[in-house]
Parts: sequence; C-alpha cells; structure tokens
Amino acid sequence: MTSVSVSYEVRRQLNTMRTAEQFRSVDNLIAQLIREHKLRKLNDEVQLLRERTKELADVGAEQLVNRLNLSPFKV
Repeated sequence: MTSVSVSYEVRRQLNTMRTAEQFRSVDNLIAQLIREHKLRKLNDEVQLLRERTKELADVGAEQLVNRLNLSPFKV
C-alpha cells in the first residue's frame, strides 16, 4: 500500500476493487485509475480541439481578414 493514510473503509474498498479487477497490488490499481483519468481528460481536450478546428474550417477568407484587422496586433 502507498504511504498515504486512508481509513479502514477506503482500504477495504480499494482491496475489493483490486481483487475484482485482478490487480496484484493496490498501487497497481491506483496507477491504472490515474492513467484512465488522464486519458479521459486528454480525450476531452482532443474533442474540444476537433470542435474548434471544425468551426475554423467554416470561416471564409474575407471574414478571417476582417477579424484580423480588428486585432490589436499589427498584421
């Protein structure tokens, strides 16, 4: 078990999950849960980028030039 202090109930739940998922240790279970969480967040970001890219594809050249002219930066 990791050096994090957890209650008996949390330890019991982690061990139940470990045996149900057939992990060798609670550390491996926690590492897998962290990996899955990071992948889920990354997939959400990728989906958001895809949506924004789709929006950009619908912008015409003239509209883009007009938007750039409104920019506070020199174009």
